This record gives sequence, C-alpha cells and structure tokens, in this order.
Amino acid sequence: MDEEYRELVLDVVEAIPAGRVMTYGAVAALVGQTLQRGGPRQVGTVLRQMGGGVPWWRVVNAAGQPPLHKRALALERLRGEGCPLTPDGSRVALAAAHLDTGPGARS
Repeated sequence: MDEEYRELVLDVVEAIPAGRVMTYGAVAALVGQTLQRGGPRQVGTVLRQMGGGVPWWRVVNAAGQPPLHKRALALERLRGEGCPLTPDGSRVALAAAHLDTGPGARS
C-alpha cells in the first residue's frame, strides 16, 4: 500500500463529522473514485497501522460495529459524540448515523 492511498484514507476519515460514521466500504469507495484501487480491508489496514491521529472510531463495518479489539472504546467515543446507537448500545444505527457519500455508500 502506497503513501498516496494511506494519506487519502486518513483524509477521508478525518473529514467524518462527530456523531456520524462511514463504513470501511464507503471509505474505500470514496478513495477508489480518485485512485481506482483499494477496498475495505485496505482501509482497515491503514487505520490499524496509522489511524491513531484520526477519528478511527467513526469507521465501522457494514453491520455498524467498530473493530472488535477496540469496540468498547469506540462505542464510548461514539456515544459521547451523540452518535445514534442501536437500543442495546452494541453497534451504530447506520440508517441514522451513516454519512451518505453517494451511490453505493453503505457497502
């Protein structure tokens, strides 16, 4: 994975407003519009390796769940930002919280 891809992923994640989320697939689709490469797994790799300086907790899987190894911390931060969660508080209510970025944004 090259520096250009990493930087664009981090820029996209940095731009997600507090209280909103994007899925790994939506981030990948947005980056792919510019670079024509990458996918959800690559986005996850970038965030795992270099995402400490951006709001990584605002990126969730297609079921609205943050990364398993940091789920409690991510949900705490999302709750603190007023992000809509499911009634049991275990994941993000994607219909209300997903930042729409165009066609296919929730993939």
